Amino acid sequence: MTANIKKISLAFGSTGIEFEIPERNLASVILPSEFEIKAEGSSLVKKALENPIKSRRLSEIVNPDSEVAIIVSDVTRPTPTAKLLPPLLEELYLGGAKDENITIVFALGLHRNQTEEESRKLVGEQVYEKIRCIQHDRKRCRHLGETSFGTPVEVFEEVADSDVIISTGTLEFHYYAGYSGGGKSVLPGVSSEKSILSYHSFYSKLFEGDPLSGRTDSPARQNIEEAARVAGLNFILNVVLNSKKEIVAAVAGDFIEAHRKGVEVVDSMYKVPVEPADAAIVSCGGFPKDINLFQATKSLENAVFAVKKGGSIVLVAECTEGIGDKVYERWSTEYKTPDEAIKKFRKCFEFGGHKAATVGRAAKTFKLYLVSKLPDTESRNTFFIPVKSVEEALENILSENSDAKIHIMPNGGWTLPVMK
Repeated sequence: MTANIKKISLAFGSTGIEFEIPERNLASVILPSEFEIKAEGSSLVKKALENPIKSRRLSEIVNPDSEVAIIVSDVTRPTPTAKLLPPLLEELYLGGAKDENITIVFALGLHRNQTEEESRKLVGEQVYEKIRCIQHDRKRCRHLGETSFGTPVEVFEEVADSDVIISTGTLEFHYYAGYSGGGKSVLPGVSSEKSILSYHSFYSKLFEGDPLSGRTDSPARQNIEEAARVAGLNFILNVVLNSKKEIVAAVAGDFIEAHRKGVEVVDSMYKVPVEPADAAIVSCGGFPKDINLFQATKSLENAVFAVKKGGSIVLVAECTEGIGDKVYERWSTEYKTPDEAIKKFRKCFEFGGHKAATVGRAAKTFKLYLVSKLPDTESRNTFFIPVKSVEEALENILSENSDAKIHIMPNGGWTLPVMK
């Protein structure tokens, strides 16, 4: 290999892909400032549980009669739930909680139900055998009130009826809620369809304004936290992961204060100052972030900050489960141009349609390439130019401008470029 060619590896599904790029075209590899891991993930979790932020310990909150609901992430999220649950259960047992009074609830939001195999794998075999594990049912929700945004707080009755509600999850950037984690596992995680659609409907009013990713003052975040308060969320356990999906930090306690402490860690690791370049090649970071296009577009939304207007973005996402959302699929065939999708979205919010509008907005500003397993027609219908490989996209970019400067984002789902 000649000295002026750089070989790059990117995650793609559960495997990876490699390509070569001339060094003179490589602007930078945008990587998080990852911490050196000072302790094993489970001991970080244990320490967080022993030192909760603005809250009593869980062992002081529960008693032998407490009915406890533990909300956990579903299969579309990278949360290492099987590592969080043993220390969390130990802390509950310390307060006298009994297995038969504990229920683990998978926060599906509007996502598909999981297979038993997926559920087992997420919580771990031993926990699955001894603790009741159920999936959120958005048709069995109880109306508890309303937020100041007019969103009805309708929560899965198994959660609403518990004495103690604990929420677990991963803290990372979110295109609309600013960050994941905290009360987000209540709204939208275990809420009714009506609540979830109300929560998402504000995006149609906000999506053409300033970007909301990486902001705790996002109206969606405020809506989430009001709903979590109404629902009676008692305690959170959230972790921050590195690009290898290892736990680098854990926070526990009050669902707002502990969340904000975790946000500080996310910002210090994943907000990366960059000078916008002519193009960016972005991988979602592999499975499960590129399980379908619906999930993968979150990486696209982060990548737009790294590219000059009129530039190109190459999204590397396997998408083994296709587009991943029926409404997004329908919009991709009904609305032929980005303008049509955006116009429709302004008039009528439909969950799933927001993805078509968001990608449409990006397609109006940038040339979007997609390396995936989607059929070419689906890629085109979703406003991407299908390419068989990163090399093919690179060839197109460099044929238009041989001096193009290109950023590489190996972890688009985690990394938020910010202006230098």
